[in-house]
Amino acid sequence: MKSPRVTLDQWRTLQAVVDHGGFAQAAEALHRSQSSVSYTIARMQEQLGVPLLRIEGRKAVLTEAGAVLLRRSRQLLKQASQLEDLAHQMELGWEAEVRLVIDAAFPTGRIARALTDFMPKSRGCRVRLREEVLSGVVEVLREGTADLAISSLEIPGYLGTELGTVEFVAVAHPEHLLHQLRRTLTSQDLENQLQIVIRDSGRSQPMDVGWLGAEQRWTVSSMATAALFVRRGLGFAWLPRPLIARELHEGHLKELPLPQGGIHHPHFRLYANKDKPLGPATQILVESITTFAGSDPDETCPETTT
Repeated sequence: MKSPRVTLDQWRTLQAVVDHGGFAQAAEALHRSQSSVSYTIARMQEQLGVPLLRIEGRKAVLTEAGAVLLRRSRQLLKQASQLEDLAHQMELGWEAEVRLVIDAAFPTGRIARALTDFMPKSRGCRVRLREEVLSGVVEVLREGTADLAISSLEIPGYLGTELGTVEFVAVAHPEHLLHQLRRTLTSQDLENQLQIVIRDSGRSQPMDVGWLGAEQRWTVSSMATAALFVRRGLGFAWLPRPLIARELHEGHLKELPLPQGGIHHPHFRLYANKDKPLGPATQILVESITTFAGSDPDETCPETTT
């Protein structure tokens, strides 16, 4: 890649000439001599091979090419300034990146609200978001490859901040055999049907959570895949209501008529890496998550009954 011939200082000088209305005014604003400003612009035009300014009376006016290049240079200087600000913030301890791991069952809408609040305060800090299932979240946190973690599991040795519950509901396609029984279901009814379950992404000690009494089970790696299979009538599953609210509302999925156990509400908590002090950006993200990642009344829709 070829090195640029024109420096940021030269672009800044051109902006000053245009913004302040002339060479003398730009020289005063930049605390430089007028001859220095004139030489900088002349040298710049020579390097670029195109005229940037023309003199009309006593005023310097942009050429058509100059107007295009000036417009692009403003963004260039803005980015350079942001880069310098980021370097300064890093010198003061501001993180370049925050690593967040969440359980795939936690509603992405809640995380989106928190990150929307965090973004204008981030000062260029990146967020690396990773989704795991059950003990996979715990492993990532304990390995030290996450600064923050959201999990429904109580993690021994860690103090978690409550983020509220997520409602899981047992569902199947409206035409599924379980709904065709047209009565309250028993555990024996479920045992005879295919259950879709989500695999724990942990490697060392994966967990089995929830009702797993069906003789036939299909195990998938994501909530979205489980919801798709259930929507296609392949089986039944317990799924987060926020994930399937639209399907329930439109009648593509229907809650199973279970006398008990059809709905459960796991509690989710926010954990921090206890082996690493929280930097200022991470602390701000924690505030955004605890403020905006709680229960969202807009997550649920009225169910369609058939």
